[in-house]
Amino acid sequence: MSDLFDTLKGKIEGKGKRIVFPEAGDERILTAAGRLGSEGYVRPVLVGNEGEVKQKAETNGVDLSSVDIVDPETYGNMDDMVRLFVDRRKGKTSEEEARDILKDGNYFGTMLVYMNEADGLVSGAVHSTGDTVRPALQIIKTKEGINKTSGVFVMVRDEEKYIFADCAINISPDSQDLAEIAMASADTAALFDIDPRIAMLSFSTKGSAVSPETEKVGEALEIVKEQRSDLLIDGEFQFDAAFVPSVAEKKAPDSPLEGKANTFIFPSLEAGNIGYKIAQRLGGFDAVGPVLQGLNQPVNDLSRGCNADDVYKLAIITAAQSVE
Repeated sequence: MSDLFDTLKGKIEGKGKRIVFPEAGDERILTAAGRLGSEGYVRPVLVGNEGEVKQKAETNGVDLSSVDIVDPETYGNMDDMVRLFVDRRKGKTSEEEARDILKDGNYFGTMLVYMNEADGLVSGAVHSTGDTVRPALQIIKTKEGINKTSGVFVMVRDEEKYIFADCAINISPDSQDLAEIAMASADTAALFDIDPRIAMLSFSTKGSAVSPETEKVGEALEIVKEQRSDLLIDGEFQFDAAFVPSVAEKKAPDSPLEGKANTFIFPSLEAGNIGYKIAQRLGGFDAVGPVLQGLNQPVNDLSRGCNADDVYKLAIITAAQSVE
């Protein structure tokens, strides 16, 4: 695991990346921000009342000397932020409504990212996934060619690293969604120095069963091949045919993956969520994430059960996502 984050730190070292934390009143956030600031890989930006944040930090023994604090109530560029937010919402929000909405830390922090006053945002220690993702979708929006964001886990065990997607966002993706998830996951894999070998998973291997569910996966594969001919991808596969060379030789002898896939696209959220937790709990893998992908600028969602180390790690990942 340390090698994984050493690699990411190497990508961001000296780049002055600023990561926003809208939940400055949480002890876990403060502890992680103090650590990040002292190490210097990331410049944390805490959103909240400066006096209250500093008092909470002092109570918890956290040094904020290398951390910035921004208070929406006293923010000097609020007029510009309101104007940009109203413009971004394309008539769905009035100026008065915008001023009220931007008192919310997640919206305010996301606008700091949109205005390039920060490079990414980490939230979710206190707020729900919806509270974190909604502002990102409304303001930052998804990349061209991507209609929905998705969530991946990097599964790590010793020297092994794999990408599992989507394990966090899309309940029942259609073929277009699956194709987008696969293409975005290839970029995420590269971020973690994984040369993506992508398997589109199902309960069938190469037509061994035929149903709307398997056909959906096959259609997704064709979309990816048409749009990203550079990617090494194949399907549909049962997991063993994607991962075990001897099984692949029998079930899919002509596949270019040869049973050596490292990036796995699950056909539904329930499959992905169950799959990563089985690997985590039975297989002894560390599950890093979820990492949100497909957005124009990085925003990531913590679990409300996270600890300070989880916050720290996700901030490093978020900063690395912002490196072009």
